[in-house]
Amino acid sequence: MNDQVKNINDQFAKQAEEMMKALKDVKMPENIQAATEENITKTREVYEKASVVAKDTGKAIEGLSDTAQKGAKQISDKIMTNIEGNTEAAFKAAAAVAKARSLPEAAKLNTDFFQQQIAIANEQSKELYEMASKLAKKNADAWNSTAAKTFEQLKKTA
Repeated sequence: MNDQVKNINDQFAKQAEEMMKALKDVKMPENIQAATEENITKTREVYEKASVVAKDTGKAIEGLSDTAQKGAKQISDKIMTNIEGNTEAAFKAAAAVAKARSLPEAAKLNTDFFQQQIAIANEQSKELYEMASKLAKKNADAWNSTAAKTFEQLKKTA
């Protein structure tokens, strides 16, 4: 079996060598050579344009990610500021209740505090909603603009 495989390989190698000798002097037709070179040139141009588009898009997406991250940080900072303010208000209210001279006074201070906190929480929720909405719209607009620009650039490369 090994001799058969070796014999087949030897025959194939001999035929390939003979074919290469026969083709050695065959010239590529000029029109085929020119068309091949033109196709390579055009393909390289398309690749270079597409590469620029890809790099530009990558930079734009990086910028969009930075913008989204900054927006998320702004919201996070606002939430922390709200938490700090609300916590400080709770401590002040607790101190006032602790200093109350009567149970009805303590109950009134406590009720007043909770009513104020409900109003404050409502306002804080509105602010956070508006902030998040503006940032979401800004990011969506930027993503849409980047996508449109990328598609336009891709159309030009074709």
